[in-house]
Amino acid sequence: MPEISKRGNRMPNSPIRKLVPLAEEAIRKGNVVYRLNIGQPDIPTSPNAIEAIRSLAAKVVEYGHSAGNESLRRKFAVFYKSIHIDLDYSDILITTGASEAITLTLLTCLNAGDEIIVPEPFYANYFSFATASDVVVIPVTSNIESGFALPPISEFEKKITPRTKAIIICNPNNPTGHVYSRKELEQLRDLVLKHDLFFISDEVYRELCYDGERFTSAMHIEGLEKNLILIDSVSKRYSATGLRVGLMASKNQALLQTALKFCQARLCPPNIGQIAAEAALDSPQEYLDMVYSEFLKRRNFIVKELNSMEGVFCPVPKGAFYTMVKLPVDDAEKFAMWMLQDFSYDNQTVMLAPGSGFYFNTDLGKQEVRVAYVLNIDDLRKAMECLKRGLLAYPGRLIPGATLAGVMNGKIL
Repeated sequence: MPEISKRGNRMPNSPIRKLVPLAEEAIRKGNVVYRLNIGQPDIPTSPNAIEAIRSLAAKVVEYGHSAGNESLRRKFAVFYKSIHIDLDYSDILITTGASEAITLTLLTCLNAGDEIIVPEPFYANYFSFATASDVVVIPVTSNIESGFALPPISEFEKKITPRTKAIIICNPNNPTGHVYSRKELEQLRDLVLKHDLFFISDEVYRELCYDGERFTSAMHIEGLEKNLILIDSVSKRYSATGLRVGLMASKNQALLQTALKFCQARLCPPNIGQIAAEAALDSPQEYLDMVYSEFLKRRNFIVKELNSMEGVFCPVPKGAFYTMVKLPVDDAEKFAMWMLQDFSYDNQTVMLAPGSGFYFNTDLGKQEVRVAYVLNIDDLRKAMECLKRGLLAYPGRLIPGATLAGVMNGKIL
């Protein structure tokens, strides 16, 4: 039998999706599974996008331009100008979701064996995209006690080698909900310029900043014009994850023209998705306000409920719709599996994303999970009741004062 590629064997399983078979089995047993593991909101997709799909008059769904439909790129340029980001439509490449935008950026900017620095915990698929591109991920670790604020720039500087070519951040952050300040971005700008690196800024959650937190785009920071690649998507702000429409944007035309060659190799992004995305950009402010208000209510509810549980610590996320949570358990992945395989309350249980999958070093985050507050308040209330009861019943629960060293095989020593 032919051997699978080394690259394929290195590809990690998604911590977000790896427990799906267990959830499917729990459902077959008759349980309701509240999916807090994945960023799939239950908020209705923008009606503008839905109507554009319904009214599609084309008799043939044709190939589009490899760079994306010009009308969509022009509309994005208008959108960015409304938030004080000066981009021409020619500075934008439409991609199959932000995922492809990041992969194309890595393929364009880094050679095999080059290194990219990323604050951890990080969106788990960054590691997958890097692995597929033969790029080496170099983490700089943040911690839950600080709310996952940007680590000191000196920690980044220590990780820079002759192979370092880029830094990537997600702002607001997935999985932590941290919103990087202008000061933090300026510190990264200075580091990037000092070492002549690319700066990749993933800003797909920009509209979701809470508690008066002011969002600053990397595009608002002067001096990065030739170093910066902006990553964006319609998936989150319009609750349209299945459209698979994202983009990469830069003022560096040499970079974009190189990326376009990769775009040509995959022909074009989804045409129907682009038509719907273009319509979504015209969504009324009332829709966007509803989305924001709903996530804010969910954030406030989930943080209060989690921190009311004995031994649970949940920092207050300032953006996006995720939070990393520390649980009083011996191993959060084992606990997440146990919740699906062995536990139910009133034929209900919860699906969580184990925290270690968001770290490069999987020994970190062993007591953490990522919670996506993407369900309505009624479902979140039921999910939190299941989680609270599950934590009390879990054999590997750490009682107050117990430590990991004092736990073995789910028993307090």
